[in-house]
Amino acid sequence: MDRKRLEQFQKKLAQKQQELMQAVARIEQDGRAADEEATQDIADKATNSYTKEFLFHQSNTERSQLQLVNSALVRLREGSFGECTNCGEELNLKRLEAVPWAGLCIACQEKVEQGVVA
Repeated sequence: MDRKRLEQFQKKLAQKQQELMQAVARIEQDGRAADEEATQDIADKATNSYTKEFLFHQSNTERSQLQLVNSALVRLREGSFGECTNCGEELNLKRLEAVPWAGLCIACQEKVEQGVVA
């Protein structure tokens, strides 16, 4: 992959990393705010509990994606960006353009989703 294209991916990944870090921080702040709300009755407590569970799930999703983005940035610095982390084949450029943090080729990703490869 040429240097210019790598720089474009680096910018996309850095931007996505920043967005995700801000989202995680916002979600954590919202979760803390939900903890601080004084609940009066059982319905309020149930609503508060649901809100915290929803924020926790959302936070996990954002953190997982952030971890993938961070891994892609490491691969970019190490020179292995654009290669499947499982089989070593070159990733399809269209796949990288759609999901720049992808670490697996389509065939390996399908195997992981089927539970064949961990």
